[in-house]
Amino acid sequence: MDKTASFYLITDTHYLSKKNWVDGKSIKERLHNDHIALLHTPEILDSYIEYIIRDDKTDTVLFLGDNVDNGDLTSHGEFRLRLERLKDAGKRVIMTYATHDYIGAEDDECNFQKPRRFTENGSEPIDFMRRAVLKDFYGDYTRKNALSVDGESGSYTVELNDNLLLIMLIDNGNGRSFCGLFENSLKWLEEQISDANEKGQMTLVCVHHPVLSPSKFYETFAPTEMLGGHKEFAELLCRNRVRAVFTGHTHIQNIQKYTSVNGNWFYDISTSSLANAYGKMRKISVNCESAECIVESVQTDITEKTGLSREELYRLNSPGNLEVLLPMINRDYSAFVKESIGFLPTKPLEKYRFLIRPAAKKLSSLSLYSVVKLAGIKKKLTEEERNYAKKLPAKEVVFEICRHVFPGNAPYTPQTVEYKAVHGLFERVDRLNIKKIRKFLKGLSFCPYVDDFLYNNRTGDDDSITFYLK
Repeated sequence: MDKTASFYLITDTHYLSKKNWVDGKSIKERLHNDHIALLHTPEILDSYIEYIIRDDKTDTVLFLGDNVDNGDLTSHGEFRLRLERLKDAGKRVIMTYATHDYIGAEDDECNFQKPRRFTENGSEPIDFMRRAVLKDFYGDYTRKNALSVDGESGSYTVELNDNLLLIMLIDNGNGRSFCGLFENSLKWLEEQISDANEKGQMTLVCVHHPVLSPSKFYETFAPTEMLGGHKEFAELLCRNRVRAVFTGHTHIQNIQKYTSVNGNWFYDISTSSLANAYGKMRKISVNCESAECIVESVQTDITEKTGLSREELYRLNSPGNLEVLLPMINRDYSAFVKESIGFLPTKPLEKYRFLIRPAAKKLSSLSLYSVVKLAGIKKKLTEEERNYAKKLPAKEVVFEICRHVFPGNAPYTPQTVEYKAVHGLFERVDRLNIKKIRKFLKGLSFCPYVDDFLYNNRTGDDDSITFYLK
């Protein structure tokens, strides 16, 4: 029997054809309002494809949806050419698709996006992909070589080898208020897992939308962005002893563990958007004798193809754009307003200039020690910690937190001064017990939300994990 199986996993490439935009006001507004390096998605994807082709020991590549950014046919055509390049290099390509990959019918909520070409000062509509066409358009990489296909959702199964079954789920629903599996598809899924168990096969499940929330903030304020029926789905995985589900959609590098009341468990291994400035892909290796599963993250050098470092790409978009804009407020306010187009409301910026400039100056000059004092924890810190806080600009802490929202592994553990200051500040706000804040937070306190962004309070490492599938 095959003793090992390995594959690369890529998600949320958000490929945008260079034929779909020209440099100008329109595309700049679009970029400022997003957090992905949209204009460089072809080069970023090509960098990873070349990396995968050079690896002669791993012959399988998975794509988990939102493959293109806006469902247009031109981007789909160019994206499929990339898959053909992998196939021609001897790689096995397996894929699924999600809401950014198609446009719904008139009664379908997946009309939230409007495929268009960005002109110098506006945009114009372009041809787009319907969901029903996707299954044939990508047939060579989906159901053509499947063992079983669910007639309702289009989900399918493939064997990576005799010992490892891969289930690729395609969300049912209308693309917005429900992105999950309907009852018949859930029955099909359980049948596939049951058959694999009877054969002694291990099972891995892939689906675009998250089963476990990457943070409390996400689950509370974006519940429709989760897999539809995710709580019941989590129990289904536990009931059938599936140990891992691979997800995307959130653009966040994240590993969460769920344990049911009877002690069964699984990991939701979410992979960041490849189009993010600090995006990564996963490499998964399974030892089919020991059932050991090793998950690693891979980040290639994209500078040669994009002409920009990852840090430069990050500062082109939200939230990295804040690092560029804040110093401009006092240095050149007119330039600040101009660069804020598409990111901040420009009319209020002009109207309240007399308030914004001094406020920004004050904020820029604050040290972390100011946060320490507001938190009321001066006496809880050592003299060395207080001196450290006095020298560290508070804005740098904010910037560092923002930098780790999507790549994961935020650095401020409970032992750090930064954590003590920020956590302490919000702990003090919680004690005020303000009704409007409590209502906004759905009755919870600030601290659980804040901690998710300060450090990895889950598995300890969002980039890698080793566990056993049996």
